[in-house]
Order: sequence, then structure tokens, then C-alpha cells
Amino acid sequence: MSAENGLKNWHRVLEGGNQPDALAEIIREDAVFHSPVVHTPQEGRAKVVSYLAAAGVVLNTDKFRYVREFSAGDHALLEFVTELDGIHINGVDIITFDDEGLIKDFKVMVRPLKAINKVWELMGAQLARAAQ
Repeated sequence: MSAENGLKNWHRVLEGGNQPDALAEIIREDAVFHSPVVHTPQEGRAKVVSYLAAAGVVLNTDKFRYVREFSAGDHALLEFVTELDGIHINGVDIITFDDEGLIKDFKVMVRPLKAINKVWELMGAQLARAAQ
């Protein structure tokens, strides 16, 4: 039940403020992140942490909430909603965990198109700030 343990850790890190150090503890060194706006998968713990930390700043507002969660074996799907600048965002996190419950693959999908554009705009700005 790697997804069960992994999801407990994921929710714990989110509730703790989605801090980069805490994220790094639950992500494999060779993890991969699939962005809804960047075609190339982002490989390695450092890149996955940077994207998830930026998403925590951009998406995790007081409007953010998971509305459905499914898991089986080492896979989990979490549907979320939030709002940014008056734009309603609906998306899913598709997470694959290893046998120890560490994240090895994280894919985010977002809809509708204007939500994708808003996420792209705000995530780009946050990633640039974090890189300074």
C-alpha cells in the first residue's frame, strides 16, 4: 500500500506549508514531474521540489481544496479546485509512489484553457523568483 503511506505524507507536507525541505523528504532522487504547461518532463528531486514548491505558493490559496481522491496500489489521483484572479481552476494530481511511499512520478493536469494560461503565467513568475 505505497499510495496509502505516500498520500499521508503528501497531505502532511501540504498542511505544513509545502516547504521545500519537507517536500524533498517525500520525493525520490530520480523523481519526474509532468507539468500541464511544460512539454518536457522535469527529472530529478531538485526540479520536482522546485515545481511543487512553486505550485504550493501559486495554487494553494484559501480557495484550494481536494474534492476527490482515489488510490490503488502505488497510484493515486487527487482532483482539486482553486481560484486565481477570479478564474476557477479544476485539475488533477496523478502521483505514483515507490514501495517506501516516496513520490517517483507526479503529473498535473489543469482545465479549462484560461486556467492553464493563468497557471502558466503565475508559475513562471514564481519559478523565476525562486531561482534568484
